[in-house]
Amino acid sequence: MIDNLPSYITLTFGLTTVATLLLFIWTVRNSNSEPTRKKAAPIFIGLTIWLTIQAVLTLKNIYNADTNSFPPKIVLLGILPIILTIMLLFLTSKGRQFMDSLPLKNLTYLNIVRIPVEIVLFWLFLNKLIPELMTFEGRNFDIIAGITAPFVAYFGLTKHKLSRPKILIWNFVCLGLLINIVLNDLLSAPSPIQKFAFDQPNIAILYFPFSWLPTFIVPIVLLGHLASIRQLLKQQGDIQANEKTTNG
Repeated sequence: MIDNLPSYITLTFGLTTVATLLLFIWTVRNSNSEPTRKKAAPIFIGLTIWLTIQAVLTLKNIYNADTNSFPPKIVLLGILPIILTIMLLFLTSKGRQFMDSLPLKNLTYLNIVRIPVEIVLFWLFLNKLIPELMTFEGRNFDIIAGITAPFVAYFGLTKHKLSRPKILIWNFVCLGLLINIVLNDLLSAPSPIQKFAFDQPNIAILYFPFSWLPTFIVPIVLLGHLASIRQLLKQQGDIQANEKTTNG
């Protein structure tokens, strides 16, 4: 835990993490595939265990004990395993079926969690725990994704006022925003690969509960975008194939 940090910051971030978990489970439970819906409880248990493991590693000071190790311990023990899990979903037929069965509207609403995340990051900057470049006053424009998500979900996927190509573009743009802040996060954290913010490095992610940001919230949001992009590209391909068949 970080000493002298206002409790409302820790509480807000903890609640944001819980909200991310519940929104993802809500997405799984709203699938039109019964096998996917049945996975909601095991996924909830698995992700809860994962969060617990990350909490223990952080509270035991595993991540902040030796910041000169390479690769950084939070990458090796916190980020890499879940990224490999996402890759496995793409590489296996069951994984692809799972992603394709997730409702696009729910995946879009999931991005709302990016709003409180950005607010917490700003508070952490004010408390000198992350650099300004990680906030919306610096290089981080990720809050745009969170603000626009409910409008895209409602007008694009409920009212069908936005075309699928426009929703696809929105996902690519928001994915770019996510990648941008992830790179800045990693390159401003104290480690052998640090490139930015040496005067005020990103130390918050090495402490509980903020280690959940790179090890849980970001991967869930990443998975949401990748699943959405995959679905939208498939739908666009199906439309083009049908048009060719009709014209032929």
